[in-house]
Amino acid sequence: MLSTSVIKRINALLMPQRLFYGPEWIVLGVNNVCNLHCKMCDVGLGNTDTVFSQNLVGTSPMNMPLDLIRHIINEAANHYPNTKLGYAFTEPLVYPHLVESLEYANEKGLFTSITTNALTLPQKAEALANAGLNEIYVSLDGPEDIHNEIRGHPKSFQKAVEGIQKLFSLKHRPEVSIFCVITEWNIGYLKAFVEFFQDYPLKEIGFMHTNFTPDWLAEKHNAKFGGLYAATLSNTGEIDLSKMDLKMLWSEMEAIKSMKLNFKVSFSPEFEHYNGLETFYRHPEIKIGKRCNDAFRNVMIKSDGSVIPAHGRCYNLNVGNIHNQSLASIWNSSQLGQFRKTLNQEGGLLPACSRCCSAF
Repeated sequence: MLSTSVIKRINALLMPQRLFYGPEWIVLGVNNVCNLHCKMCDVGLGNTDTVFSQNLVGTSPMNMPLDLIRHIINEAANHYPNTKLGYAFTEPLVYPHLVESLEYANEKGLFTSITTNALTLPQKAEALANAGLNEIYVSLDGPEDIHNEIRGHPKSFQKAVEGIQKLFSLKHRPEVSIFCVITEWNIGYLKAFVEFFQDYPLKEIGFMHTNFTPDWLAEKHNAKFGGLYAATLSNTGEIDLSKMDLKMLWSEMEAIKSMKLNFKVSFSPEFEHYNGLETFYRHPEIKIGKRCNDAFRNVMIKSDGSVIPAHGRCYNLNVGNIHNQSLASIWNSSQLGQFRKTLNQEGGLLPACSRCCSAF
């Protein structure tokens, strides 16, 4: 008897325009503001011309109305009760309806997670736990001085750690994981970063290789797909990939993997050999992953109710609006179905997908 996962994969491959299962995640773009200025992020750099930035801050109103997020929660609970809600963009902890919406989702029996820079976590930790939040992913970029320099705030690391400690002081708390984007600025400090947290009761520390799209790769992509799935350069404003010391990074990765820890440590993507790391950063035209996974398991809803495939790094393709369409109809809309079919026809990834986290 075939497992559910195998049946879903067969469905996605043979009938991408009609999925018989629901989304695994609904990614929520609950607001269009951030309280930090990260050096590796288009939003933090104020670059509003990229698809990534437009997906995060390009809609109105600034904050998703409470009645809209309640409607989304109702749609999920009624159609896909096993779907998880991911508060991910732009900075959920400054969303004014966060706690009330979490409480409502908890009443409806839905799993909730938050991805945050944790700058205001010390003030919000207890309320989040009491609201029934299931999991929190804290985004940090290295030890204190390195993180604060990258994030453009002199106390951002300290505030995040204070918030994490506050969560761990609570009897009923969400699971806590930390994720770190690897950049030219934190290579050489990653092992020390893990050592700082080695006694914390974390679920995971996850390292993510930089997600990026150079301008020349976007141009190559647009020559064929620019009409429907236009791409732009992404997250390359201040990052100079040629300055990344890949040999030092590889040495650190091996050292971290050899550590005995009480929590999981992961790298995305994982590389078995150094050559894979060099290919990733020096030759982005070579696809590392085999296929986009998230277009077949996620959708993102922006603050105005418009829906795009997968999440903020995907193409700014409007596949519906939750204001006037059901979640079920959007999940199998003609626009989203055609996008999935196109991905399959192209072997699983389009050219500008080559360094997106959904490919790994």
